[in-house]
Amino acid sequence: MDDSRWATVLGFAGALAVLGALVWLVGIDETVDALTRADPAGLALVLGIAVLWLTAWGLALWTVLHALAVPIPAHTAVLVFAGAIFSNNVTPFGQAGGEPLSALLISTAADSEYETGLAAIASVDTIHFVPSLFYAVVGFTFVAAGAVRLGRNLMFAAIAVAVLTIGLPVAAYLGWRYRYELEATVVRLFTPLLRFLGRVVPGRSVPTTAGIERRIESFFAAIDRVAADRWTLVRTLGFSALGWACLVASLWTSLYAVGVTVPVASVLLVVPVGSIASIAPLPGGSGAIETVLVTLLVSTTPATLVLATSAVLIHRGATYWLPTLVGAGVATALGADRATARG
Repeated sequence: MDDSRWATVLGFAGALAVLGALVWLVGIDETVDALTRADPAGLALVLGIAVLWLTAWGLALWTVLHALAVPIPAHTAVLVFAGAIFSNNVTPFGQAGGEPLSALLISTAADSEYETGLAAIASVDTIHFVPSLFYAVVGFTFVAAGAVRLGRNLMFAAIAVAVLTIGLPVAAYLGWRYRYELEATVVRLFTPLLRFLGRVVPGRSVPTTAGIERRIESFFAAIDRVAADRWTLVRTLGFSALGWACLVASLWTSLYAVGVTVPVASVLLVVPVGSIASIAPLPGGSGAIETVLVTLLVSTTPATLVLATSAVLIHRGATYWLPTLVGAGVATALGADRATARG
């Protein structure tokens, strides 16, 4: 078994250990009992909402690809995005770890250059932060207004919202303001590494410095094209916001399915803040995200620890495992097509 597969296996083992510890601390029997008592109609609705979320974010990718002159059918973009989520969910550090594989899947499905696929998924992932900030700020405002005092967990949420609200826009501005300097730095740092990999990886030719510079410049040029197209940004933001609304609805409905009704404002806060845990060195942040979601739900809603845990498991079952299973099939099919093309 190669190193990448060992890393995936160990990552999933770590995620299962964290989830197992969470359920054990909450109570295995109590959690299983709450899950078995969940409303079947509510569970079906959660699954339908998850499909709508996947479709909305897939259409966001479709919009960006069209702006990059890579027209593919909308349903293909949705399936490819499921493949991208699969790559995020099976690699540590979530999107940061899965984007290179996601770019390969996109470039294979769309028959485009790898740099274009990377620019597309990077643009979509970046745009997703904007609606999440809006929802988090709105949710925190209402939750804080109704809170008598800020507890430890709510204080953590406040810090997370503040960091996201201030840090990300500043980073985005600086990245855009100094994009040409950033491009030159990337070329300088990655050229020796890529040339080294070209020498040691079997079946790969050593890339020229000019070739590496052209590919990196192509990536930044694609990012510029997306950023300069206002209509593309508006549509992509719209699909992204719809997707985030579906994630919020999925968690709220999961709570309703296990018998607890919570303020929508709390879920508006919990879902975006919980997504920050995807940076944990676990596949797709699994285990870490569930723990943060449960902790914040108990702090901001009437949900008990058992019901919050059960609802989060339902929510994550639909929004983590559904795209992972669909994406695995997409990735396998694209990998077979790529192998056939090479043969």
